[in-house]
Amino acid sequence: MDISFNWLKNYINTDKNPDEIAEILTSLGLEVGSIEEVESIKGGLRGLVIGEVLTCDKHPNADKLSVTTVNIGSQEPLPIVCGAPNVAAGQKVVVATVGTTLYNGDESFVIKKAKIRGEKSEGMICAEDEIGLGAGHDGIMVLPSDVKVGTPAAEFFKIENDTILEVDLTPNRIDAASHLGVARDLAASLQLTNPDIKVNWPSVNDFKIDNKNFPIKVTVENKEACLRYSGLTISGVTVKESPDWLKNKLLAIGMAPINNVVDITNFVLHECGQPLHAFDGDQIDGNHVIVKTQPTGTKFTTLDQKERELHADDLMICNEKEAMCIAGVFGGIKSGVNEKTTKLFLESACFDSVFIRKTSRRHTLFTDASFRFERGTDPNLTIYALKRAALLIKELAGGEISSEIVDIYPQVVDDFKVDVEWKNITRLIGKNLGQELIKNILKALDIRILNEDQNGFTVAVPPYRVDVQREADVIEEILRVYGYNNIEMSTKVNSTIVYSPQPDQHKLRNTISQQLTGAGFQEIMCNSLTKASYYEKSTQFPASQTVELANPSSSDLNGMRQTLLFGGLESIRHNCNRKHPDLKLFEIGNCYILKDGADRTLQKSYKEEQKLALFMTGTKVPANWNSPSQKLSFADIKTHAENILLRLGITNTQWQTKGIEPDFMQEGLQYTVANNNIMTLGIVSNKLRKEFDIDEAVFFAEINWDTLIKTSANKEIIFTELSRFPEVKRDLALLIDKDIQFSTIEAIARKTEKKLLKNISLFDVYEGEKLGVGKKSYAISFILEDTTKTLTDKQIDKIIRNLTSAFERELGAKLRG
Repeated sequence: MDISFNWLKNYINTDKNPDEIAEILTSLGLEVGSIEEVESIKGGLRGLVIGEVLTCDKHPNADKLSVTTVNIGSQEPLPIVCGAPNVAAGQKVVVATVGTTLYNGDESFVIKKAKIRGEKSEGMICAEDEIGLGAGHDGIMVLPSDVKVGTPAAEFFKIENDTILEVDLTPNRIDAASHLGVARDLAASLQLTNPDIKVNWPSVNDFKIDNKNFPIKVTVENKEACLRYSGLTISGVTVKESPDWLKNKLLAIGMAPINNVVDITNFVLHECGQPLHAFDGDQIDGNHVIVKTQPTGTKFTTLDQKERELHADDLMICNEKEAMCIAGVFGGIKSGVNEKTTKLFLESACFDSVFIRKTSRRHTLFTDASFRFERGTDPNLTIYALKRAALLIKELAGGEISSEIVDIYPQVVDDFKVDVEWKNITRLIGKNLGQELIKNILKALDIRILNEDQNGFTVAVPPYRVDVQREADVIEEILRVYGYNNIEMSTKVNSTIVYSPQPDQHKLRNTISQQLTGAGFQEIMCNSLTKASYYEKSTQFPASQTVELANPSSSDLNGMRQTLLFGGLESIRHNCNRKHPDLKLFEIGNCYILKDGADRTLQKSYKEEQKLALFMTGTKVPANWNSPSQKLSFADIKTHAENILLRLGITNTQWQTKGIEPDFMQEGLQYTVANNNIMTLGIVSNKLRKEFDIDEAVFFAEINWDTLIKTSANKEIIFTELSRFPEVKRDLALLIDKDIQFSTIEAIARKTEKKLLKNISLFDVYEGEKLGVGKKSYAISFILEDTTKTLTDKQIDKIIRNLTSAFERELGAKLRG
């Protein structure tokens, strides 16, 4: 963001030079990236002079060119070939002489002597856009007849020198996205040494209603997207070129002047940070402004003459017949102000940041207005900005204010209330600043102390400081104004030495990563920000435990992930859509949880966990000339996941498994070790898979990495005598109803055989059309053992018969061959 030093000095009285101002702003967190000496027009109009066209004749060899002679005050008139349709003898014009450099953005070219279609040309008669004085290119600039020939153009147009401070604004400091915003921060710092320093806001006390001849009705239908809407009308205006002082202000920060009304709205935007929009009053059908959305697919042509298709979530400013403007983003071509406009409706609003951000990105329209709205503007600034702009329009464009101010503000945005303790200020800053100094800094920052006692105080933070809502934020404000460099380094280092051998997590992570890559897996890294809506109907990851962002960049990134599942599914969808359906992926990343029922304002209410996730989908072995392809199965994900536990020293005798309730996975197992949940694995539910447009089955495992490492480090090695009698393994393939879970089968098995059933595990799940509607197949392994004798075939067969009968009787299960 460019800040004009000359412009800044209008609002704050200081003798500091630009370098000193830059140093102060950087220390305040408004880092100045560069300081540049500039002229209000690039090149300073050097080489351009005022001339008079003496003769103007048709070019003999070109229908659209004229051959002129121009007096610029030198001994001989200059021959100049001109292509402008409005050139004529007797005009006073701007002439670029030979050797002059003209600029068009970052490009430039030098005027040279030339022959154009056989006629000599020793200069150029300029249009306003060719010398940076505007956007018009209908013809050359024609100046008043009393201008003296030979006057340097820089002198005539009053070109100013200025210093531009390029402030690298961070997203949380939108309050400083204006000259008054920067002046406000600068004053807070300077007041530490000079309490008389203050910000001089331009007065709007002269504002008054002249008549009520042009009332406009305003209706806000979408109050969620429009927090406040203010407006008024002005009639009898004359739209024309802006005066030099206004054009120079805008040119200094890189904005091209358009006309006096549009220039005023841009000026006020960069002055105080409040976006404005001026509508041609004659284009408001029914004299009714309606703030609402339009159906998806509605056509709308914007000021850049592009037809766009609207989305149902695009907030629009409409009249009774059609849309006039994309709210907070870009105007429409029909309602824009032009030289024929005589009546205005001036809008000053506060729109919801998420709505504007989504619309701006949806249409790839990034404007100065959308930049501010999508980061959060001050709802309490709309009336001031409206009055400021109205007074300037009356001054520069004439006219009368012809209506009352319409102000729709259904739910007033209150100051943020924050409790702060004195001891925490000293603890976090590392220095006792003294209560009086702290109070002075808060006062300089417009932060009011509501009440205080010996332990601390409560402050009211104005709404324009969207980034100051916690105790730590208030303390950071105190510190940045006091100055980070003013905190002395400690002369001693305090340290507590505790020896507690811990596993090398980095090494273990690399070990498991190498194991997985060796098994054909590829690592992915997904965004820890996700859609909070993913968790709305979950029981395993309740929506109430989602860490939601206070100021999200979009609704697609408005929460912190509780699980790695959704990032992996997004990656699978991305790859499948690009013809890569056979995937084995893994990710190690952090997940975030708000403790159930905890206070969102307290840091201790949040928990961060590291997890490892595996994803498998598609084929295990592709088809070739002598064998068909083999699909991945539940057994594959189970094998890879259990191998991770085994690699870290946790054996199958240490973990216990049980079925999981359907949620994001329709089938699966929960692994526990010493009552700690270690891992969940299973098959992603068909419903969730369809939501992500994934056709093939997805097998998923998620390991609580932190818990696993801790369990692995703390596991006790217990030696027991090996049984002298062998264990026996038997497998059953059961055809059962889809809604039956493994946990039910396990409970029936342990109830049926309490003595000799050592372990039961699910090693494969299969669903297919051949099984019948609503059916699935479970492949289950049973481990039988008698520690006192060898089991006989008769005993084993009896146990299996009893188990089979129990499954048939209680579940309606059938054995598959």
